[in-house]
Amino acid sequence: MIWTIPALAILGIFVWFANGIRKIGAVSVGEPIGARSETALLLIDLQTAFWDAGTFSDTAKVEAKERIMAEVKKARAAGMPVLGVRHEWSIPSTKAIAKLLGKGLAIEGTAGTELIAPLDNLADHTVVKRVQDAFETRELDGLLKQLDVGKLRIVGLDMNYCVAKTALAARQRGYEVEIIKQGVLTANQQMSEKTTDMLKRKQVTLH
Repeated sequence: MIWTIPALAILGIFVWFANGIRKIGAVSVGEPIGARSETALLLIDLQTAFWDAGTFSDTAKVEAKERIMAEVKKARAAGMPVLGVRHEWSIPSTKAIAKLLGKGLAIEGTAGTELIAPLDNLADHTVVKRVQDAFETRELDGLLKQLDVGKLRIVGLDMNYCVAKTALAARQRGYEVEIIKQGVLTANQQMSEKTTDMLKRKQVTLH
């Protein structure tokens, strides 16, 4: 029966990793927000580590950045808060997955987790997320409540993952959500088409 000890250890590691993968892609459940009057611009994962990783073409980045800066300017003119969302892998299982499958990018305490310039100086508030859904830690819930925000305009990356999961979590809470497609990057355009169809079914507006 000695062989059962390493077998159980392997099983335990597998379950640990599987739970980490589940956490990464889960959509959190929150309390319905009720009536709120304000709109906020959300900048998702526009960080040096992801921006400079070679995942997106230079052309795509230039076009997206132009639209993002235009959205920031529009938000400023309207008195709309601009919120930066930075990703940092900090849960032990997800940190291990990021090291194994994600090139070690954006792990808590490493270089490159800051917002790209000039957005690092333009966000009115910045929150840190640990998984794809920016609402998972509840920090964003609290900030949006404080600002009386009931509508979110989203730019950033990646459409298929963090943008989509954050939008779904927002809709679950009752936020009105708009994704600015020209201000969103994706590494997989074919998958993105399916993602946008799914988001539309969840009453997410895509401009």
